[in-house]
Amino acid sequence: MPNPTLKALAPEKFDYWKAHHLLNRAGFGGTPAQVRSLANLGLDRAVDLLVDFRKIDADPIESSLFDSNIIRPATDEERRAQQEARRNNDEAALERFQRMRNEAMQSDRRQLAEMRKWWLARMIESPRPLEERLVLLWHGHFATGYRTIEDSWHMFRQNEFFRANAAGNFGDLAYGIIRDPAMLRYLDNNRNRRQSPNENLARELMELFTMGEGEYTERDIKEGARALTGYTYEDDEFRFDQGAHDRGPKAILGRNGSFDGDDFVRIILESKPTAEFVSLKLYRAFVSDLPGALSKDRAKFVEAMGRRLRDSKYELQPVLKALFKSEHFYDPEHAASLIKSPVQLVVQAVRGLHTPPRSLSALASALDLMGQDLFQPPSVKGWDGGRAWINTATLFVRQNVLVYLVTGVRPAGSQWEVDDAEYDPSHLVAHLGDKSTDPESVSEYLLRFMLGAPPAEERRERVRAFLRERGDRIDKDRLLALLCLISAMPEYQLC
Repeated sequence: MPNPTLKALAPEKFDYWKAHHLLNRAGFGGTPAQVRSLANLGLDRAVDLLVDFRKIDADPIESSLFDSNIIRPATDEERRAQQEARRNNDEAALERFQRMRNEAMQSDRRQLAEMRKWWLARMIESPRPLEERLVLLWHGHFATGYRTIEDSWHMFRQNEFFRANAAGNFGDLAYGIIRDPAMLRYLDNNRNRRQSPNENLARELMELFTMGEGEYTERDIKEGARALTGYTYEDDEFRFDQGAHDRGPKAILGRNGSFDGDDFVRIILESKPTAEFVSLKLYRAFVSDLPGALSKDRAKFVEAMGRRLRDSKYELQPVLKALFKSEHFYDPEHAASLIKSPVQLVVQAVRGLHTPPRSLSALASALDLMGQDLFQPPSVKGWDGGRAWINTATLFVRQNVLVYLVTGVRPAGSQWEVDDAEYDPSHLVAHLGDKSTDPESVSEYLLRFMLGAPPAEERRERVRAFLRERGDRIDKDRLLALLCLISAMPEYQLC
């Protein structure tokens, strides 16, 4: 029997603006033409199209895209040479080896910069927007940072892992992350041995990745750490070091046995709080990121999502479809209520307004200034998100980057590249037909389209005043000015 809490929206209520809401949340927005196409599909087919993204062809990721051997273990010959140099106090040779290491690190940092641009371009261009949206979500959830890992290839491999399992089974994500070289290095599990267990991965696996604080004891963490002993990596691959593994009996979450890391994950997945914790993560990502405890109705909805997730044995597609088809998701109180992350802000502007992407280097730099440096979350907790995205410094950059995308003009003092590629925004209002040059119709539509909800009267009046000051006419320059004006409104920071 269907759960009434997850009641689907009546099909006849799925209109243009609900399709617009869906595309903004389950991806990075879209042009008016893309929104109309989605609305014409109807609710079920629209959601299925977005969630069943594997059915849509996308550019394959070539294994040769990046160099896997910039950072590599020393060969036997190199190790012998370094040992001999140390024995002989050969400072020239030691300096040469250090210089080679420094050059490799510089080259690796350059490759990481290329990876940032590559992923940003993929988010902008992908015909599977929800896939990239989920990759970004899991990147912030199972957070690792390059400055600790210092191996761009490991970051790239982790990104591929998230993409392969983006809307698959959460269990596969959990099992896979304890074998991921980037995570093993980031949380020091490569140093987790039976003689001296390291608790970092066990603690974060339970607290941040699967269950949430308060759902386990310190003993569970210690025993989980013992289960994860020997889970390490060699060069670019996971390796189980049997000699370092603690084979003794362990007690985790009320279960007893000679558990290893896989058993640890299995026990966590069998625990009731896990499905609700994951569901809450999805809810805050796609529905509401309001701080503090959930209201009664929202808590019931998350509980229902958790039951759906458990019933599906952690398959993510069924719960995502139920979420995106639900009345709750389309409730007017949820429209334009999520604060855009820097990535959402930039990618949604390019995809929704169809601006030129300008310089990917400039956009990556802007993301860093706005607090979301790709491949470098600030800690294992990932990005705080929500209101933490907004302060006086980041708001200034947010406004500047939108002007840059719309006009190509860089802010004073920045190193961003000037881009004189012309942008014609007339496609945004072309569907208005005879009204595409009517100031009232154009301003009303653009306000709703860009702000994601019916605009407040004061915003309407601000736009009317702007148009009156410059003459009531609509042409390319006036449209560009309107985009800059609306994108500077506080509500534009929401989606």
